[in-house]
Amino acid sequence: MSDQHADPNAAPHQARHFETLAIHAGQEPDAATGAVVPPIHQSSTFKQDGVGGLRGGYEYSRSANPTRTALEENLAALEGGRRGLAFASGLAAEDCLLRTLLVPGDHVVIPGDAYGGTFRLFAKVAERWGVEWDVADSADPAAVRAALRPRTKAVWVETPSNPLLGIADIAALAGVAREGGARLVVDNTFASPYLQQPLALGADVVVHSTTKYMGGHSDVVGGALVTADESLGEELAFHQNAMGAIAGPFDSWLVMRGVKTLAVRMDRHCANAARIAGMLEAHPKVARVYYPGLESHPGHEVAAKQMRGFGGMVSFRVAGGEEAAVAVCDRAELFTLGESLGGVESLIEHPGRMTHASAAGSALEVPGDLVRLSVGIEAVDDLLADLTRALG
Repeated sequence: MSDQHADPNAAPHQARHFETLAIHAGQEPDAATGAVVPPIHQSSTFKQDGVGGLRGGYEYSRSANPTRTALEENLAALEGGRRGLAFASGLAAEDCLLRTLLVPGDHVVIPGDAYGGTFRLFAKVAERWGVEWDVADSADPAAVRAALRPRTKAVWVETPSNPLLGIADIAALAGVAREGGARLVVDNTFASPYLQQPLALGADVVVHSTTKYMGGHSDVVGGALVTADESLGEELAFHQNAMGAIAGPFDSWLVMRGVKTLAVRMDRHCANAARIAGMLEAHPKVARVYYPGLESHPGHEVAAKQMRGFGGMVSFRVAGGEEAAVAVCDRAELFTLGESLGGVESLIEHPGRMTHASAAGSALEVPGDLVRLSVGIEAVDDLLADLTRALG
């Protein structure tokens, strides 16, 4: 697995290691009080020093808020980007990106294995606006290249993907996108910037649902965009303000609180998931396991090359079919039946009937016998026992 060390030639704050940036980037002690935790600026508006004279650069919290600014600076530092932007949800971030990059008639290549909400945004919203899209296997750069059109403006990738944990070679796809005059967008939600940094591999924009591993405690909904290009960052900021789906001060503060422990949490998520994936692979009632840390995974070598660890998400197919898969979800106890992922507690779900129901009947439909796990940071022996009971 790759170990993404700090770049000694980068700016001073960028030269620090990830764990240090997570705690300090954008989060200096408060100048007014010395508080070591950034305050929550729960204000909608700010006093101006005369007409048009902005004190501290803030006028109205939709346009900018000090707490959100702190989070956005932190996100940019963690992804090694020039500009970070925080939104009310991951889909709000995606919508802003689409409206910034595309106009009616433009084309996007999306993965054959994508989050159901992302698919719904393209198929039910952007398509009505005149945006065209095609599905291609992100694990196959040649297939992505073949899907490009003259008006392709973006290649959209999830790696690892949701829910089948597919792996895409980010550097290879960055080359494909550049050849076609398109931008490469990477949804980095499953990996988090601790495990993978797409911008360093050639991506143009990184997307996050900060609800997941960044927040880490299942108590906040948010999204983010990070870009390596300053001018694109300015365009995104204009649309963020114009459209208004921003992260509020308290939500921004919660995500910052979560980010401080991201590195240590991800280490535990990865360790627990690896144990669980190994147990599932050997279980007689499991037909197939999807986890990039397994040598049997077709994307294992690429994942080992571009990731620090293999993540906390595991999916598997139950040998008894769809009803057996639903029964496993119902019997689990420590694995709470619920949507979302990335929290400290373990979750279990049936993607076909839950998070990916919107993809039913499409090229992105997921197998009915699939179960998805978000492996938490509990004692792994307890999690293994719970799953063994649930499998029967």
